[in-house]
Amino acid sequence: MNAIPPAALRHDWTTAEVLALLNLPFPDLLFRAATTHRAHHDPNRVQISTLLSIKTGGCPEDCAYCPQSAAYEAGVPASKLMDVTAVLAEAEAAKQAGASRFCMGAAWRSPKDRDLDAVCAMVEGVRSLGLETCVTLGMLTAPQANRLAAAGLDYYNHNLDTSPEFYGEIITTRIYQDRLDTLANVRDAGIHVCCGGIVGMGETTEHRAGLIAALANLPQHPESVPINALVRVAGTPLAEAAPVDELDFVRMIAAARITMPHSMVRLSAGREGMTDATQTLCFLAGANSIFYGPRLLTTPNPTADHDHALLTRLGMTPA
Repeated sequence: MNAIPPAALRHDWTTAEVLALLNLPFPDLLFRAATTHRAHHDPNRVQISTLLSIKTGGCPEDCAYCPQSAAYEAGVPASKLMDVTAVLAEAEAAKQAGASRFCMGAAWRSPKDRDLDAVCAMVEGVRSLGLETCVTLGMLTAPQANRLAAAGLDYYNHNLDTSPEFYGEIITTRIYQDRLDTLANVRDAGIHVCCGGIVGMGETTEHRAGLIAALANLPQHPESVPINALVRVAGTPLAEAAPVDELDFVRMIAAARITMPHSMVRLSAGREGMTDATQTLCFLAGANSIFYGPRLLTTPNPTADHDHALLTRLGMTPA
């Protein structure tokens, strides 16, 4: 077993080291991840977040997994940016349902400066409700990141999606460095980073290791690391992708926890297709954040009642 202490904080992980973690015997990997998790977090508490699509469809990017891309006929019509009042009503409902963070997503390659007027008003309004705020708007310039910071934004989500080596197989309308540049702009503005990836897009285990290494080797570990299982949507290039083996997905949660011990590791998209047992293994492996609510942008998610029942059965409570 790797001799590095489970709580060590590093930014020099190699793909080979992460691959060795992913290939550990499952009990050893889970034990190491759980030990790391308990050293830094309450293992019985889970952060609850809600995600709302504030501007859906019509995105000019060609991300092969995304039904919101204008390049695909996936049955997701383009919509305009939601009204601020409507967004705040959704945020209030999320708070009443137990959410502590409210995330807002817009299907843009990058926002126009005029778009940020309304988004900043949303951020200010959601914060006034006592909720943490998170937005995902695509690529950001440094001035745009500074505007969002001035509005009080807590988190910005911008996923790496996959490893640098596999990225070109999934997206051709931007390069990996574009992702890294946006993350740097966000970090420099003083906003917390939410950054993770997707499993099940045809990548190899080595590509998965490369994703975890890329995340763990950022100058600062993301405060929030969403690990998504691909939700296959008809009309997208990955509609017929093979489902992810559930234990392999748990291994990714464990690797994220070990390599980024202080981060919140979010069990994100794909939970609708997971058994309660698989989700429980993810919690044991170090996941300590989930999205509440019936939809994640345009794809299904377990109902809040089902999540509440599962957490109750496990003796776990919302953070």
